[in-house]
Amino acid sequence: MMALRSLTPVAAQPAAAASSRVPIIDAQGLEKIYAARDGKPIQALAPVTLQVPEGEFLTIVGPSGCGKSTLLKMVAGLIPPTGGKLLFNGKPLSGPQRNMGIVFQSAVLFPWRTVLDNVLLPADVLKLPRGQSVERARELLKIVGLADFAGKYPGELSGGMQQRVAIARALVHDPAIVLMDEPFGALDAMTRETMNLEILRIWKESKKTILFVTHSIPEAVFLGQRVVIMTPRPGRIAEVIETGMPIDRDLEEMSSERFGAHTLRIRTLFKAKGIS
Repeated sequence: MMALRSLTPVAAQPAAAASSRVPIIDAQGLEKIYAARDGKPIQALAPVTLQVPEGEFLTIVGPSGCGKSTLLKMVAGLIPPTGGKLLFNGKPLSGPQRNMGIVFQSAVLFPWRTVLDNVLLPADVLKLPRGQSVERARELLKIVGLADFAGKYPGELSGGMQQRVAIARALVHDPAIVLMDEPFGALDAMTRETMNLEILRIWKESKKTILFVTHSIPEAVFLGQRVVIMTPRPGRIAEVIETGMPIDRDLEEMSSERFGAHTLRIRTLFKAKGIS
């Protein structure tokens, strides 16, 4: 059975502080301006500076249209920045990187491929050794609780199960970092809580760096070692909160004084910015 890399916890760093080693993601004055049809430019993201150390679970929260998904897509290399500098492992990032995995709000599975073959898609595209990839895919399906569904098709799975397949697919080529863009936004509340616990367990076992975008304040606080709070468009970083959450945590943490203080702080910031 293929062993996943063990976790070495990395302490969260203040947004502007320099890490003792090169951060896996280093955004310096990153901004994005879109050209509109009427000729007037739309600034989606104001200059953002943020460093992400290896192994961190970082959440990004903000209102709709604040540029959080735009920021994630730039980190993924899917869209170019208009200004600033973006480094991945100390080198300029240009275009998609094979060392990244991406999970979107919709699982985007191919209905004609089995669960196993959907997980294997990145390995097939990258032409990785088939035998080794199948072994890893089966191990990941076991981690996400779908070992018995390898031969099923997406239409036979619930929404939460499909998202588990998408998470396994994002990990199959052993990326250094996983980018998640509101991956549980379409799920019901109970399934969403289950998936929050699931992604924390996967993070602990695989020890990947995770950037997780959400519009849910409780979700951002519960999952993140740090929470990046963004303003309305043009998106800026209003504040970065270190949550101090224990590595091993369950839903009872949502009743803690620490959790309540963080969520209140973020809501207060949003209210100050006129966000209900």
